[in-house]
Amino acid sequence: MTAVPSEFAPVAAPERIAALDALRGLALLGILLSNVAAFAGPLRELHDGIDPSLRGADYAWSAFVYVAIRDKAWTLFALLFGMGFASMLGRAPSAGRGFAAIYLRRSVGLLAIGLVHAWLIWAGDILVTYAVCAFALLALRGWAPERWIVLGSLLYASGIGFMLLIAASLSLPGVAVGDAAHLAAAHAERAAEVAAYASGDYAAATAQRWSFFFDATVGGWVVMLPLTLGLFLIGAGIARSGALADAGRWRAQWREAIVWGVALGVASTAASVALDPSPAMAVFTARSVLAQTLHVASGLPLALAATGAVALMLARGMRWPLRFAPAGRMALSHYLAQSLIATWALYGYGLGQWGRWPYSALMVAALALFAAQMAFSAWWLRRFRFGPAEWLWRTFTYGRWPPLRIEPARR
Repeated sequence: MTAVPSEFAPVAAPERIAALDALRGLALLGILLSNVAAFAGPLRELHDGIDPSLRGADYAWSAFVYVAIRDKAWTLFALLFGMGFASMLGRAPSAGRGFAAIYLRRSVGLLAIGLVHAWLIWAGDILVTYAVCAFALLALRGWAPERWIVLGSLLYASGIGFMLLIAASLSLPGVAVGDAAHLAAAHAERAAEVAAYASGDYAAATAQRWSFFFDATVGGWVVMLPLTLGLFLIGAGIARSGALADAGRWRAQWREAIVWGVALGVASTAASVALDPSPAMAVFTARSVLAQTLHVASGLPLALAATGAVALMLARGMRWPLRFAPAGRMALSHYLAQSLIATWALYGYGLGQWGRWPYSALMVAALALFAAQMAFSAWWLRRFRFGPAEWLWRTFTYGRWPPLRIEPARR
């Protein structure tokens, strides 16, 4: 492979922003807990939110994940993706041709990983959406941080606005919200997914993954692309301003973000759950779409509040968030591993445990898995510079094999 200039080499561990890695690890935990229901059940569920059929601890876990984590974790992760872009751009001597070529390869590599994940491992992939938005992010690399934040806010608002427009249109007299045939088709799609994943072989599951990708994932981009790109740009603008790397100097702004973020995020989540704690996903109503919109909108203020809280904790010398940093440095490896382990354990072509575990047991298993990943990360990064998937991704990005093993210090 062709060598690249040293200034575009992968960043060394001492140069990394600690808050970025810690937040990425925390977001990874949230994403795993959010994905548990989607691993153990069909992605084409007829309802989202708190499952009213559950009881006791199962219901409590379902309510906790939906209220406290759903839409918050992926929002935080998207902000962090933008922050990583700004950090990489800041290490380049300029936003010129060299950086563009490297980041383009990085985005192509992420797209390839995402397609393998979505088509061959788990249909609930987010990496392909991230990669598509990364190409647009690259095109805007020459903009000032303030313009990133303004455009990002407008894009994010347009996604939320589109959902509100759908809710408003459904409230008009004479507008159809679905009929018996539509609901029957939704039940059939759900049943096909259950059959493919619960008892089908690998070929049947893969065919179902492809169907979901081109129908639901790509079909959902009308909302997800502006939301995701908007979050990327907001995160990039925050990181480029120095607010994360030098949180102490931005203490007043972060405190304000925490206060307003918690207030707005909690209010939006509470309003969503009050409207409809289990919004329909098959036959939409104005009420269910509005509830979903409010729930999605709660993610940004709470993600900003979480970012500010962790950044200020680290600025004050608190160390506990750094326990999540090793997992954050290996986020791609762990995200892929979570999908591999969960589908192997639950799907019919694996251990076939689909539908056999109560929700609370699945949550305990997910927490145990993440604890193991945290321990593995600490062990691995004492010996190696990158996670396995991160190393392969960097190899493709930089066009050469970066050193993987950490050589012991010579005395």
